[in-house]
Amino acid sequence: MDCIFCKIMKGEAPADIYYEDDHAIAFLDANPANVGHTLVIPKKHFETIDKMNKIELDKLSEAILKISKGIMTIADGMNIIQNNKEVAGQAVPHVHFHLVPRYKGDGYSLGWKREKKITKKENNEFLKKLKEVKI
Repeated sequence: MDCIFCKIMKGEAPADIYYEDDHAIAFLDANPANVGHTLVIPKKHFETIDKMNKIELDKLSEAILKISKGIMTIADGMNIIQNNKEVAGQAVPHVHFHLVPRYKGDGYSLGWKREKKITKKENNEFLKKLKEVKI
């Protein structure tokens, strides 16, 4: 497997790691959106969040919570972002959460703009399909 995050965990690629437990590891993003931009990843390789089991996700969530508490003592706010698949902005196919510290006047924007407004009918059609999926 040629996963950069797996290589970081094995010490085969450099990273500024500042948190690690039995299930998760956290390090500064190599291309940060803001000062302190952190990635939190599970130690087991999962490409997308839907491939994780409840235990692994719970353990990862515990790490995210610990790190979030630390970030929030330093920053004015924080965005937590998690992307799945390339179409959604996932650049590395290994589950990871972006913890992006926010500071007053930092100039960072999520850019949630759409050219086309989503209609109630489109959302209702999606909801109907989702209710048919066994989860």
